[in-house]
Amino acid sequence: MSDAFIGSREEYTLSGIDETSLDLNPISQLRAWLDDAETAGAMEPNAMCLATTDRRGAPSGRIVLLRSLDNRGLVFFTNYLSRKGRDLEESGLAAACFWWGRLQRQVRVEGRVERVAPEESDAYFASRPLESRYASAASPQSARIATREQLEAAVEHLRRQHPEGPPRPSDWGGYRLMPEVFEFWQGRPARLHDRFEYRLESGAWVIRRLAP
Repeated sequence: MSDAFIGSREEYTLSGIDETSLDLNPISQLRAWLDDAETAGAMEPNAMCLATTDRRGAPSGRIVLLRSLDNRGLVFFTNYLSRKGRDLEESGLAAACFWWGRLQRQVRVEGRVERVAPEESDAYFASRPLESRYASAASPQSARIATREQLEAAVEHLRRQHPEGPPRPSDWGGYRLMPEVFEFWQGRPARLHDRFEYRLESGAWVIRRLAP
């Protein structure tokens, strides 16, 4: 690579946003942008980078899938004993970021987290493809394993033990990110992007424009 810097610069020219185009409810606005991303053919439009911190304050991020969205918050599922699960139990806080390159858009979300009700986790686990259920039940997520064969053997053992599908493990389930801050970002030419923040203040959402 001859250039000292990585990557090329893209000019964002698709569209802009202003106060009049935004829904007063950020959940409704996020749902609209998710629909736009799906219509535009984005791969995994519900994929988001989930950021957590451990007890030392060390950050960690990974991609997870948004599985439910309503006025209570954003729901995703994981192993409670995974690194992100341990972080969430320790701090009770998380941030998520969506990026849709085809639309030149980004959404950031920050807030507290809580486990969803066991019944909600049961219902989602039962809805998953059979092989995904075996994999989730067999994997000690984030723990060290010696070989891939060890993991495949654990899946095969579960298949023999539960031919119709395994029950939801007690250490696997959902979390709800309960938003306190949203930021909606639309790319604009010359890096003069549009950014709008929704912040929950005294039970109401207040919208402010931010400098790019």
